[in-house]
Amino acid sequence: MSRAFVREDRDDTPARFDLPAPSSPDFDRAAAWALLEGANRGDSLAAESATGYKWGDPRLRDHVEAIREHAHHRGESRLEQLAERYLRSVGEER
Repeated sequence: MSRAFVREDRDDTPARFDLPAPSSPDFDRAAAWALLEGANRGDSLAAESATGYKWGDPRLRDHVEAIREHAHHRGESRLEQLAERYLRSVGEER
């Protein structure tokens, strides 16, 4: 994982991510959002721990692509940028 997504000065308050049960059909979509949110906060490690997915996991590609489109249409450039970085890292693992 890129060090750009890790906050070295974070406090000891654990990050919280609102995720459904892993058995839920919505879990992967929520996990994709959580990973991008964690990266935005500079706490990708907490998001990875909460979701069980690593940054760039190809199983979340479709969800991250949908998030990127959502962000693009809403003008949320930071979210779009993070989604693009995620998708580039998926491409690197092929």
